[in-house]
Amino acid sequence: MEETKILGIDPGTLRMGYGIVASSDEQLKMVDYGVLTPSPKEPMAKRLHFLYKGLVYLISRHKPTEVAIEEPFLARNVRSAMAVGEAKAVAILAASNKKVPAFLYTPRRVKRMVAGYGASSKGQVQEMVRIQLGLAETPEPADASDALAVALCHLRERRMARLLADVGESTG
Repeated sequence: MEETKILGIDPGTLRMGYGIVASSDEQLKMVDYGVLTPSPKEPMAKRLHFLYKGLVYLISRHKPTEVAIEEPFLARNVRSAMAVGEAKAVAILAASNKKVPAFLYTPRRVKRMVAGYGASSKGQVQEMVRIQLGLAETPEPADASDALAVALCHLRERRMARLLADVGESTG
């Protein structure tokens, strides 16, 4: 089986988590993770440009097959919700400009696919990320761990779609 490499992104304009997971023959491997952190003193346009350049660099360096992005959750603060939406748009644009398909997942979907329950706590999801990737410690900071969870969610979605396609072919 060919290796699949997914870049997971947890969007934010002050901290954008990223995590890259490779899958081959159902074996999962953490490739890289971290956080892109523009200066909070910079105007929004400069922060978004910093994030864009960082994502383009990561895509060029790691050559992911696909990009998985967490959808912003509904925030009480409209300004922060809009900022996260702008960071999400930057991630979609970076993937599109590098000709890499991008997929979006709600936080509830990520939790369900990674931890088995859509209302799992952040700690439960982080522990499942650690276990599924065979890591000694939970990846820090939390934004990076969340991004790895988004990548794992996408890999599970791909696998489920493949299994359903195989079942459809065998019954059709």
